[in-house]
Amino acid sequence: MILPMEWLNEFVSTEGIDIKQFCDRMTATGSKVEGYERLGADIENVVAGKVLSVVPHPNSDHMVICMLDCGEETPRQIVTGAPNVVEGAMVPVCRAPAKLPGGIVIKSSKLRGVESDGMLCSIAELGLTKHDVPYAAEDGILILEEPCKPGDDIHDVLRLSDTAVEFEITPNRPDCLSVIGLAREAAVSFDRPVKFHTPKVKGAGGDISEYLDVSVRSALCSRYSARVVRNVKIAPSPLWMRARLRAAGVRPINNIVDITNYVMLEYGQPMHAFDYACLDGRKIVVREAEEGESFVSLDDVPHTLKKGMLVIADEKKAVALAGVMGGQNSEITEKTTTVVFESACFEGASVRVTSRALGMRTESSGRFEKGLDPETTVPALQRACELVELLGAGEIVGGTGDGSLIDVYEKPWVQTVLPFEPDRYNALLGVHLEPACMCDILEKLEAPVRDGKIYVPSFRGDLGCMNDIAEEIIRIYGYDKVSSSGGFVSLVRSGSAAPRQALADRLADRLVSMGLYETCTFSFISPKYYDKICMAPDDPGRNSVVLSNPLGEDTGIMRTTLLPSILEVLARNNNYHNADTGVFEISSIYLPNADPAKQPEERRQLALGFYGMGDFYYMKGILEDLFVGTGLKDAIYTAEKHHPTFHPGRCARISLPDGTALGVMGELHPSVAENYGFDKRVIAAVLDFEAIFTHADMTRKYSPLPKYPAATRDLAFVCEDSLEAGAIEAVMKKAGGKLLESITLFDVYRGVQIGAGKKNMAFSLSFRAADHTITAEETDKVIKKILTLMERELGLNLRA
Repeated sequence: MILPMEWLNEFVSTEGIDIKQFCDRMTATGSKVEGYERLGADIENVVAGKVLSVVPHPNSDHMVICMLDCGEETPRQIVTGAPNVVEGAMVPVCRAPAKLPGGIVIKSSKLRGVESDGMLCSIAELGLTKHDVPYAAEDGILILEEPCKPGDDIHDVLRLSDTAVEFEITPNRPDCLSVIGLAREAAVSFDRPVKFHTPKVKGAGGDISEYLDVSVRSALCSRYSARVVRNVKIAPSPLWMRARLRAAGVRPINNIVDITNYVMLEYGQPMHAFDYACLDGRKIVVREAEEGESFVSLDDVPHTLKKGMLVIADEKKAVALAGVMGGQNSEITEKTTTVVFESACFEGASVRVTSRALGMRTESSGRFEKGLDPETTVPALQRACELVELLGAGEIVGGTGDGSLIDVYEKPWVQTVLPFEPDRYNALLGVHLEPACMCDILEKLEAPVRDGKIYVPSFRGDLGCMNDIAEEIIRIYGYDKVSSSGGFVSLVRSGSAAPRQALADRLADRLVSMGLYETCTFSFISPKYYDKICMAPDDPGRNSVVLSNPLGEDTGIMRTTLLPSILEVLARNNNYHNADTGVFEISSIYLPNADPAKQPEERRQLALGFYGMGDFYYMKGILEDLFVGTGLKDAIYTAEKHHPTFHPGRCARISLPDGTALGVMGELHPSVAENYGFDKRVIAAVLDFEAIFTHADMTRKYSPLPKYPAATRDLAFVCEDSLEAGAIEAVMKKAGGKLLESITLFDVYRGVQIGAGKKNMAFSLSFRAADHTITAEETDKVIKKILTLMERELGLNLRA
């Protein structure tokens, strides 16, 4: 929202307030200022001048020499090539030295041997257009029609000296998308009175029912108000209106269109004007569009409407998209003689859906989407009619009675009433404000307190509970006045992260401590990502949630695995020639629901990967550390030779002893590595976060350091090459009991001495008793149990 300060001062005085002070205070009270611009600041020493004489240039066939009265003691001589300069005309004159927009500096010079002490200006040289000065010549200098005298500053003549402040308005404050709304905020921020104007319409007699019938056939329109203007005279708006619109960033068009834009900016209520002659049957029908209905908007773009889109129609056709844009078939033209002014309140969600579906974002839709005050439609309509009479643009049908306007308002606004709870506000805010102070603030916000209740005004739909009121009080009182100690201490509440978040935090902390970086990627990906990881064509993971309105071709589906996202990050780092990179992400995947009407199933995964940091076993060590840190015991790693994404000899499925699948890890298959452009080994893992959460034990248990020494034994077994070390360790743990402290595989040997297809695996076993020094006899007894169970379950004997 761009706010011209001159316009603001019509409602609240800012006299004595520096523009920087104004911006700082407005930001501090919640109306964030993005910046401000002093309009016309790039124009210096340009004044109105009267042409006293015009004589041909002796050395040019197209230039003339002008003598001008610029309010100085002596006339000023200026050479120009403008074809429209005439004696007696008032023109903008750059009195050298002068400055113009674009950094142009005008100095005294000689043109074809004749002194020229300045320059005459066109509208373009002043940074203006025909919309700003409708009477200006397209080619030539600007002949001023505004009342002025020689020497008057051009800023004053053309109203170029305003200051425009740009605000970033939050979605919950649509009332501030207006001059009046920001005037309310300025008044309470600076403790100054606000001056409201009640529109007054004289009218020219007649009854609107003789001209128009309005029917609202959809609940998407809560209120529809209309008035008729006859004997319309389409013409440019006066300078003061054009200047205000220009300062607010709106291009002037003509008096009727400008009035609707002016009211929208002033009241925050979008309006529309229909050419009455284009309305078939003298009717306006607010209805929902039919499927495939055709409509051409004011910008000459044809649209095919969908069922349910709200339109304004006459007896035969749609003439406007409700809250978005009018139709070409009812556009105001120079031939328009009768106009219907519309001021309505449409459901924000409906306007937003229509606007997005048709790709039409307008000032009007941007306001309706946020939810407008239905109580503003009639005042805004009356203001538009008042301006019509002020500008002499037409006659208003009806006077001030019932026959002056149509107002369909079946379900009037019901005022929100909240309890006044000063103690709760103080407890929440950590302050100690007196109830009288709070009442004073709320009174200034037009939410008066009466008999212990707060009566919320219609334009503050964002105030609905105790927290909202507390926020209003503290933002006006001033956050800067709240002590940094004392008050807020009482607000401290004991609490902790949710269990899932606590687990995610612990996993992240451990991974960061091991040198990996946490990343965050988009949940939507390209279907091509599944091809890059060589996912099988019939893999259920390819069944993804498809986005109906994706951001682009590469973001069309919701991911079913985090692996492609992690690999994209690694590939990008590799392309940047980073020697080694390790990353991880804990985020959601989305699985389609069997019932299309229901939301997809959302599950969390942990994906991690690296290159240049280690090999397959380094990744296994990282995962083992993670499992230890989350209380997962005895994770089983099973060789996986048929996973399409991973190397057939360097991939493992990870599970728990009860069969719960935790995930998969391994080195990327050469084909996958090639797809991502890797020239080095890449190791990755994908884990089921939900499975980890279900079996994790987050309780930290203290174990004292051992007091007694351990005994160690080395055992070696010759077995089939296909037998995994994990299977042997599982049998050892089963037989070893509490005395078996740890098992370490320290050697694997294959050779002709032990035969083809076989291998020798050597393990170091550590035994310890908690309450005494373990004896050799105790150790031998456990070893015997282990060897017995090894022979019984795996058929292995101790190697001689």
